[in-house]
Amino acid sequence: MEFQSANERNLETIPVGELGIIALKSCETLGKKIDAHIVQWRKEREHEHLGSPLLQTYSRDSYLVSASVPRFGSGEAKGIINDSVRGDDLYILVDVCNYSLTYSLCGHTNHMSPDDHFQDLKRIIAAVGGKARRINVIMPFLYESRQHRRTGRESLDCALALQELVKMGVDNILTFDAHDPRVQNAIPLHGFETVQPVYQFIKGLFKAAPDLRADPDHLMIISPDEGAAGRAIYMANVLGVDMGMFYKRRDYAHIVNGSNPIVAHEFLGSDVSGKDVVILDDMISSGDSMIDVATELKKRNAARIFICSTFGLFTNGLEKFDRAHEQGLFYSMLTTNLVYQTPELLQKPYYTGCDLSKYIALLIDTLNHDGSVSELLNPTDRINAFLAKHRN
Repeated sequence: MEFQSANERNLETIPVGELGIIALKSCETLGKKIDAHIVQWRKEREHEHLGSPLLQTYSRDSYLVSASVPRFGSGEAKGIINDSVRGDDLYILVDVCNYSLTYSLCGHTNHMSPDDHFQDLKRIIAAVGGKARRINVIMPFLYESRQHRRTGRESLDCALALQELVKMGVDNILTFDAHDPRVQNAIPLHGFETVQPVYQFIKGLFKAAPDLRADPDHLMIISPDEGAAGRAIYMANVLGVDMGMFYKRRDYAHIVNGSNPIVAHEFLGSDVSGKDVVILDDMISSGDSMIDVATELKKRNAARIFICSTFGLFTNGLEKFDRAHEQGLFYSMLTTNLVYQTPELLQKPYYTGCDLSKYIALLIDTLNHDGSVSELLNPTDRINAFLAKHRN
């Protein structure tokens, strides 16, 4: 049982408003996949109020709303919505990490930064002009999520961004694997959900290695640092295996590329010798930390190493991962399609992708019916059902 059937969930309640999905260009591919799922479910669903005038547009060929953000030669832009959104329950998808998109700035080609994407999101919200019944933002990688707390006289960019969105009329914000979920304290009276893709990772692990044995003698979950310990503890508990953790010794006397350089990785945990190991983190940025941790685990005689990360940013390219795989440092790498994936990444023999489109579609469909998403946010039952099926 991957998910409870959509037909079993939303048969009785009338939607909050007519469903509208605005997938910004940064999230176009994911948006089309999500739309296809909802179209299929609603065409097959025998809703008990289907004859009601309130559900005249319930089943459609697409729920995508046409919108664009054209730019002037100076680099300035404006948000345009080409369809009516009056009374709609809108879901706006944006990938702030999609650097593949470009625009012309006084004759020069500029790649879009997270700041550009966030500004485009605000332009589309402004174009709605308060005509929608409800505005929900789905931002898989939370904008400025690493700038979530002060360590000196610094800006709190993530908190400011969240406050800016709710002041513009956003009711709910959905994100995945927030760097620190406590940032939601900046908007305590508004909806904020951070979703963990642990279930999808577990499915991906068995896809990458069907012979994987999920027991304490053969598998171990590793957190690459103290910040990722929570998600590693959860995965270890639902799989019934041990968990270990590295902590980073940093040089606090110097700053390199915006942070204090790592001097060494120290390990806390039981013996990993002969065990398959899953390194679990929220993001791969340059990839140095992941490869350092994999190197340390190999020194401790770990068997196969699986790298799992919600967001594969790969800011310094994939060459170091190619070398690390050739050297046998890791067996397989798993990331999601929540952020832009390069064609090069998708062709790597060691890469396994985890598709989150169906999960997001179910969240949107349930929220549109004003249903509870608590069960969807807690994947324990689905994980146990999957493991039982695999063992049998």
